[in-house]
Amino acid sequence: MSWQDRLQRAWASNDALAQALRPLGALHAALLRLRVWAYRAGLKKSVPLPRPVIVVGNWIVGGAGKTPATLTLLDLLERQGWRAGVVSRGYGRHDDSRTLLVQAGSKAGDVGDEPLLIHLRSRRPVAVGRDRIAAAQALLAAHPDLHLIVADDGLQHWRLPRQLSIVVIDDRGLGNGRLLPAGPLRQTGPLPAPPGSRDDTLLLYSGGRASTSLPGYVGTRRLAGAVRLEDWWQGRPASPEALQALKGRPVLAVAGLARPQAFFDMLGDQGLDIRPLPLPDHHDFAELPWPADCPELLLTEKDAVKLPPSRAGQTRVWVVALDFRPEFAFEQALRDRVQALLR
Repeated sequence: MSWQDRLQRAWASNDALAQALRPLGALHAALLRLRVWAYRAGLKKSVPLPRPVIVVGNWIVGGAGKTPATLTLLDLLERQGWRAGVVSRGYGRHDDSRTLLVQAGSKAGDVGDEPLLIHLRSRRPVAVGRDRIAAAQALLAAHPDLHLIVADDGLQHWRLPRQLSIVVIDDRGLGNGRLLPAGPLRQTGPLPAPPGSRDDTLLLYSGGRASTSLPGYVGTRRLAGAVRLEDWWQGRPASPEALQALKGRPVLAVAGLARPQAFFDMLGDQGLDIRPLPLPDHHDFAELPWPADCPELLLTEKDAVKLPPSRAGQTRVWVVALDFRPEFAFEQALRDRVQALLR
């Protein structure tokens, strides 16, 4: 069992390990309060930007559905007539000190797997950098026609101002209600907005139901279908028929996610006979984790961005796409808030 799995189990059961970590959770809470005070006192400051910022993030660590929600948000904004670009730190980059614009030919090791996936799926401009302000400035310099900036996973990055926060919560809700490392929370709830930002937050439940008592909007994650790896790299969409055609024969399913079992469960719900191969989150695929003679396998899009077709060998690789659909009331709330921001 990995240490991540051990922690997840401790948080779920509130066992002795979770109890032993409570002093560190209290220290985290104290540091969080100190950080809030530093911004309120003007010792730390957000940097103004010429375009409104929508931050997409989560209070709980790992696999809440933030990337599918970001892709859906970009699609909704485009359909409502607004051009948006994305800034992200780009977790897992070889050198995250550089600010880069993501291109179709970028490598996941240089820009991060999730930013590359967002760019390839949405066809929207994306900039990555440890300093999100520098990333936003580079994004606007290259694309001055943008109406909005969407910050992927910048909820706790207060130097970046925000006019709207979208918090994604999955079926775990708020876990045991404790801060890291005694629990899974990065923060226990809405924090006062830093100066120059707004306290406007929309909660978006990604597990098909509200998993806390907090008011919010419900969305569902579903498998959109499958597409051959080489076709996925050409921008061709996944089809439900291709996924259904895999029924009736055992197939290896690979997932380098924070919560790979959720992906395996969705495949099982489709009636597929899978052999699961869970990998660490952001697995780099420097070496292929399956046998060279593996005839066929299923892969997530987050993993596909790190696997050019030339590396698949004789294995037939299918990329399984994941879609996220929020309820219509969320679309209305988003439209109303963006219209107010852009008046």
